[in-house]
Amino acid sequence: MRLAACLRGIAAVLIAVMFSSSVHAQELRFTILHTNDEHSHLIPIPAVDDHPDYENPAVGGFARIAGAVNMIRDRKAENGEPVLLLSGGDILGGPAFGWLPLREGLSPELSLMQRIGYDAFTIGNHEFDYGPDVLARYLRDAGYPEANKRTAILGTNTRPPQDHPLSEMGIRNHYTKELENGLKVGIFGLIGDDAISKTAEPGPVNFEDPIRSARKAVDSLIAAGADVIISVNHSGVTEDRQLAAAVPEIDVIVGGHSHTPLYEPITVGKTVIVQAGQYLNYLGILELSWDPEEQRVHIMNDPEQTPFLMKMDQSVPEDEEIAAEVARYKAILNSWVEELTEGEIRSVRQIIAASAFPITRNERQRESAIGNYITDAMKRAAEDVLGKQVHIAVQANGAIRSNIVPGTMEWSEGRLSFYDLVMANGLGYGDDGNPGYPMVSFYLTEDEVRRALEVSVLLSGLMGDAYFLQFSGLKKLYDPGRAVLLRIPFSGTPIPTGRAVLSAELDREDGELYRIRRGSDELLHVVTDYYIAGFLPLVGDAVPNLAVTLRDENGNPVELNDTIVYRNGSQLKVWQAILYYTLSHEQNEDGLPVIPARYQEPEGRMAVTFTLPLWVWPAAAFIIVILVIGLIFMKQRGR
Repeated sequence: MRLAACLRGIAAVLIAVMFSSSVHAQELRFTILHTNDEHSHLIPIPAVDDHPDYENPAVGGFARIAGAVNMIRDRKAENGEPVLLLSGGDILGGPAFGWLPLREGLSPELSLMQRIGYDAFTIGNHEFDYGPDVLARYLRDAGYPEANKRTAILGTNTRPPQDHPLSEMGIRNHYTKELENGLKVGIFGLIGDDAISKTAEPGPVNFEDPIRSARKAVDSLIAAGADVIISVNHSGVTEDRQLAAAVPEIDVIVGGHSHTPLYEPITVGKTVIVQAGQYLNYLGILELSWDPEEQRVHIMNDPEQTPFLMKMDQSVPEDEEIAAEVARYKAILNSWVEELTEGEIRSVRQIIAASAFPITRNERQRESAIGNYITDAMKRAAEDVLGKQVHIAVQANGAIRSNIVPGTMEWSEGRLSFYDLVMANGLGYGDDGNPGYPMVSFYLTEDEVRRALEVSVLLSGLMGDAYFLQFSGLKKLYDPGRAVLLRIPFSGTPIPTGRAVLSAELDREDGELYRIRRGSDELLHVVTDYYIAGFLPLVGDAVPNLAVTLRDENGNPVELNDTIVYRNGSQLKVWQAILYYTLSHEQNEDGLPVIPARYQEPEGRMAVTFTLPLWVWPAAAFIIVILVIGLIFMKQRGR
């Protein structure tokens, strides 16, 4: 009996081992390579440090991405392991290369991605920087809708009208792809709520709820027999986590929008979340195994051998074909920049100034050195062109895309290139078809300026750092805790106080300060960019007590298009104002303008303080009233 029991035990173990081996044999390996927020960075940055022959800290560039992808694909092919290459969106917008999509026939980013072999990319908010009409043309120039067979456009919750050219480009809700090893992968892509709120010019395009759209896509992909489900999101890590919790059938989320380098994946339930930072600084690598028994993926990376993020530094060999194509686009861009700067700049890599320090963004939702530099440049340029005093210049943190970084190498130390300068503020375009938001000039009453300052504190507190405004020409003292009195129960709607700014003063030409008064109708001259000026009056629709009206110097209301600033017959762009201001500084012995030392740190233009919340006073008054009533009642009972 004991022998029989022993034999049965051995047989059970053998069966278990055989079954385990069978399951293991069914597991299918595959790799996801991914990037996000490429933002038109065709070349490594800082551009001033990039050098083909010497070791340097410049990172990124499509040629290096192509080189790394080729190496990994070749290595995986030896083991018969399929590779997917995906982008989490925002392929457009930022540096000077991001201007080329304005030229008909040019779609450099997407054309390069097709050559490299991206399987799909999702639509991000910066794809709409030039509006849906330009985006439709850009996609058409890149070969869509036919090009979807090579590189699919994902827009599960992006809905252009049926009669709009964008609807003809083959934007996919979702699709399935059978890999070489037989694994069936279902792929869809979302733009998240925060990204939707930051879409500059969506035009008639609508965006549906991301989670409801994901639920529908996942149900369809499961019905189509997908083994693995991948969501390629332009949403940010926070929303990716929420999606993973709400739709647990998603196996992998390839993220974007928050520019987060995830050196280790995040797991929510069985969902694996990855993101590769920004600007092609990294190539994300996620090695996976699909377990059909458990119906989930397992991460197979050995971080010692295969890190989740591979830095795109000089150790990565460039793909020669992609490098040649990038050089072709650079030549086109150089010619256009020379035209836009009236011959001042002949190459995007041209050295234009010297600086002993970087001009940085500093803390979030606070005054910054780069905010001071950019607004000072705007104020100076507008005064030079208009021939009259500008009291205040305004720029938003969301439009400031990077620090201004001088070189750090032997051949570049302390030098600034044109490319690295305009990278900080090169977004947008004008109706002249040229890159960059045009500057605008208008007048506001002192009271309206106070309201605009309140808007900055309110919106940045509610919606984040992108809405925080930087200023030249004034000083303010504010308490961000006073911006909202309370939130309406259940709906959560905030009730603004209009009392977050405790004081605001103008910097006068004589060096004295002038208090900006509440209720005053005195006019002040303001310059900003076209996008911000168009946004400010809209605040009054939602919060009437913070409404402002754009006016001429006589106080008459004006249309936004009538406020555009022109220089030599052309729209003056913010990036041009920054360039001209930089070129105006005193020169060193090499003949290069030198960035003044005052821009090394913030200057104290905006001081933060913390006072008692405004709700304390009515609450205290209420308590006092209750106490008084109680005392009166007690006295009456005591009689």
